[in-house]
Amino acid sequence: MSATTDRPLPRQETDAAVPARLALKAAGASRGLLDGAWWPRSRDLLRELPALTDVLDPLRGRITRIAVNPQHWPVIPPKVPVNGHVVKVGWFTAELDPHKLLLLSHTTGRWDLLVIPPHTSAPAAARLMAAATDDAGPPLTASTLMVVEEARHDISADGPAQDPGEAWEDEGGAFSTSAPVPAQPSRRIVGM
Repeated sequence: MSATTDRPLPRQETDAAVPARLALKAAGASRGLLDGAWWPRSRDLLRELPALTDVLDPLRGRITRIAVNPQHWPVIPPKVPVNGHVVKVGWFTAELDPHKLLLLSHTTGRWDLLVIPPHTSAPAAARLMAAATDDAGPPLTASTLMVVEEARHDISADGPAQDPGEAWEDEGGAFSTSAPVPAQPSRRIVGM
C-alpha cells in the first residue's frame, strides 16, 4: 500500500466568472516603479489572489510569491492555493508601499502593481490604472499616485468622494470636473 502526498491542492472557491480587474504595461515598455494596477473587489486575499494569478500566470510566468503591506489587508494568509499550486504570501511594513503588491515569478522576476482600494469608483480606478501604466509620465510610487488622485478629485482612499456642496466651497465656488481618460494602446486591461 502506498500513500500519495503530491496531490494537487483543491482550488480555492472564488468568483470564477468574475476576472481580475487589472491593467498592465505593454511588454517591452519601460519598467518604472510600477508594472500596472490591480483593482480587487475586496480586501480578502484568499478570495482575490486566485483570480489575479489566473490572469498573470500565462502572461508573466507562474507567480510563486506575493508580498503586501498589512496596512490595508485585515488578514494575510501565509499560503494561497491557486490553480493547483501554492502561492506564498508575505508582508512588510516599512519596506513595502501600503498601496502596492509585489509579485515574484521564477521566469520573469519581480512585478509591482498599484493596488486600487476596492470601494474606488470606476472613473477613479480608470484614472489610476492609466497613470500606473503610463510610460510617458514621470515614475511615481503607488502611494504618490493615490495622493495625486485624492487631491485632484476629492477622493479618499479610506472613504467616498466629497459632498458636492463641500467641493463647491473647497474649490472656491466652482465644481471640480475631470476629463475622461483616453484609451492608451500601450497597456493591457483585463476584467473591466
